[in-house]
Amino acid sequence: MADSVRPTVLTPYSVGDRITLKKAHACGGLEWEVYRIGADLGLLCLVCGRRIMLSRRNVARRIRKRVETPDVK
Repeated sequence: MADSVRPTVLTPYSVGDRITLKKAHACGGLEWEVYRIGADLGLLCLVCGRRIMLSRRNVARRIRKRVETPDVK
């Protein structure tokens, strides 16, 4: 049974990253901004402002592309 468990590689996200999901939100928006990081990711729709929580696994499955925030120093 232990042989069937695959190690999970977590994609590093940071607050402010913008991602595009495969399916559009009910408002028609595709762009989301990460506002919370943890076991789940908090995403903010950039069109209507709706906030949702998705597990990292669901985000990894639904993501189309990611735009990282530039490091400001």
